[in-house]
Amino acid sequence: MDRFDAMATLIAAVDGGSLSAASRKLGMPLATVSRKVSDLEAQLRTQLVVRTSRRLMLTEAGRAYVAASRRILDEVEEAERAATGEYRAPRGHLTIAASLVFGRLHVEPIIREFLRVYPEISARLLLADHVINLIDDHVDVAIRIGLLADSSMVATRLGSIGWVTCASPDYLESRGVPRSPGELVDHDCVMFEGLYSNNTWSFGHDRQAIAVPIRPRLTVNSADAAIAAAIGSAGITRVLSYQVASAVSAGTLRLILRAFEPEPLPVHLVYASQSLAPLKLRAFLDFAAPRLRASLAAAGL
Repeated sequence: MDRFDAMATLIAAVDGGSLSAASRKLGMPLATVSRKVSDLEAQLRTQLVVRTSRRLMLTEAGRAYVAASRRILDEVEEAERAATGEYRAPRGHLTIAASLVFGRLHVEPIIREFLRVYPEISARLLLADHVINLIDDHVDVAIRIGLLADSSMVATRLGSIGWVTCASPDYLESRGVPRSPGELVDHDCVMFEGLYSNNTWSFGHDRQAIAVPIRPRLTVNSADAAIAAAIGSAGITRVLSYQVASAVSAGTLRLILRAFEPEPLPVHLVYASQSLAPLKLRAFLDFAAPRLRASLAAAGL
């Protein structure tokens, strides 16, 4: 039995959620996938997975073994990259993650420019308004907005982004401009159910911090939709500063309650700690970091 091949097969089954998913991903007959996993369990003399009609589930021993297998295969891949020269010339594939609007506005243009400079590198951009696990989702580097919870990641600070409250000039003319957060109770609000939002809006900081309950007239699940609704005079919305920079510059949205804004959120480039980062990753970090800093500074409100 090829131990490394069996490890890779097991990981493919776990990531895909079933043996059949691993079969499709690996281009391998289902019977072969099942046999490799069974042979591995026989070799280890322990059950690694529980096969149900709907999903593959790891046992406690299986969870520990899969975690160790990932580390081992990553080290083997790293050794192969070093042997084939990937650490001497920027080449290979990069997966980059970012939030939806920030990625579209600020990250994707930089990636296009990066690929023109480095023709032997290809890239995949994952855009999502939830925290992507770099290890589980095989992401090389991510742009994170907010405080970092995972101390095992290597982080490069890029700048900061603040929350802003805004509405269209027409709405404010017809309904009046709130002078304090408490006055929002008398206004129509557009709620964005995103990564950093809930049913309260926070204002101020330190001892002056307050949380204002919001009863929205309209709730949407994307910042773009919230901004469009606010431009259309549906009410007051609260989003991140870079998301409305162009609308504020164009005059279609007006910022309010500026004196009550909370502390800005830090923005970082993060990647998994490794003994020797591939040259493709180091090239991207060196290329993207100063451009993202400049982009954030230019988008500041």
